[in-house]
Amino acid sequence: MKKFDYIAPGTLDEAVGALAEHSAHCKLLAGGTDLLVDLKHTLEGPQVVIGLDNVDELRGIEETAVGLRIGAMVTHTEVMESPLIASHAPAMISAARTIGAVQTRNMGTIGGNLVTCVPSMDSGPVLVALDAMVTLAGAGGTRQLPLTDFFVGPRQSALEPDELLVDILIPQAMLGRAASFLKFGLRKGQALALVNAAASVSVMGDEITEVRIALGAVAPTVIRAVEAESVVAGRNPTDAAAVSEAAEVAVTEARPIDDFRASADYRRRLIAVGTRRVLTEALGRARSESMRGAPVG
Repeated sequence: MKKFDYIAPGTLDEAVGALAEHSAHCKLLAGGTDLLVDLKHTLEGPQVVIGLDNVDELRGIEETAVGLRIGAMVTHTEVMESPLIASHAPAMISAARTIGAVQTRNMGTIGGNLVTCVPSMDSGPVLVALDAMVTLAGAGGTRQLPLTDFFVGPRQSALEPDELLVDILIPQAMLGRAASFLKFGLRKGQALALVNAAASVSVMGDEITEVRIALGAVAPTVIRAVEAESVVAGRNPTDAAAVSEAAEVAVTEARPIDDFRASADYRRRLIAVGTRRVLTEALGRARSESMRGAPVG
């Protein structure tokens, strides 16, 4: 590992200032579960590392007037243990449980996971299925954009060189939305996703009024399967044929690749199976909540 200077800002303004000053030659350190590995195996390391551990503005999970705010420095363990997440977005807990080992979940942050822009990330599909927004801060101020626009390509985000990710917002309208997450890997734990899938649905009476389907590890970025969504929107939530049709359409929207972990053809089969399962589970939850008289999104 090459030598570097270390800066530990205490506020968001200080972090933004340090990033603006050193953006050409620095890296941001959140949980470090990805960065430290990179630093040990790169020949051209950064001159400066900016640690974000002391920046309180990047922490916390809170319900606001506009939705559920999750700080970029919130760890996967904090997601799993949050009563607010359990109440408003429990599918996030299902995704967090699949991330690495307990040590990784204790250190790794949700913001760090998103910023990597690895297509196989586990936190991305659920958040995309819940219409999540992200807040970015830089020398020019703050801006907010949909998470789907944040993912530009493999390991490429919409962040400008002088910007950092501040928080993730699940809009108020999506809180409590019936949702589901599923991950396929080569083993049950500590595995990269071959395919992961998430779905969220809103049901009113005998009609699916809204649906989101998100897929990971099937394209250069996490994607929404909008054509598959259109297949089930407006249909009866008990229509198994519609769900199966949507699963097959989702396959056509993906661009899986062959690699050493799985063939593209095998991934296509997983996309169909995963889409069908998350839709079925989300619709089952929506119907169950409806029968109990609970809001269903």
